[in-house]
Amino acid sequence: MSLVQTQTTSFKVELPQAIHNLLTDNIYIALYTADASLDQTTTVYTATGEVVASGYTAGGQRLLSPSIGSSGGTAYVDFADPSWNAAITARGALIYNASKGNKSIAVLDFGADKSSTQTFVVTFPANTADSAILRFSN
Repeated sequence: MSLVQTQTTSFKVELPQAIHNLLTDNIYIALYTADASLDQTTTVYTATGEVVASGYTAGGQRLLSPSIGSSGGTAYVDFADPSWNAAITARGALIYNASKGNKSIAVLDFGADKSSTQTFVVTFPANTADSAILRFSN
């Protein structure tokens, strides 16, 4: 199986159709094991390959504090770093829009299994045009 870091193709098509509002929709992040198969063709949230752990609820959790900025022709989006009070091992994640039929937004590949014994945190990169978790440029 594989996880490929990318914005999903369906999200790229749906964005100019005004399907997603990243400020007001319920945007979620779900965690996945190395058994998951997620890439640019992923169109909706799936439970296949999702983490199963005490303290982790299927579907993940809502991303809070969305922030949108722009610089030098690039728009970018950030959220507060999500965390779970649980012992978790995850290989990646899926960001998706629960308000719009669980439509996919982006696949995150952690590069290797990441584990925690108490609190699992997904640390998003700096909220800049060069680093933010979601970026849109011309």
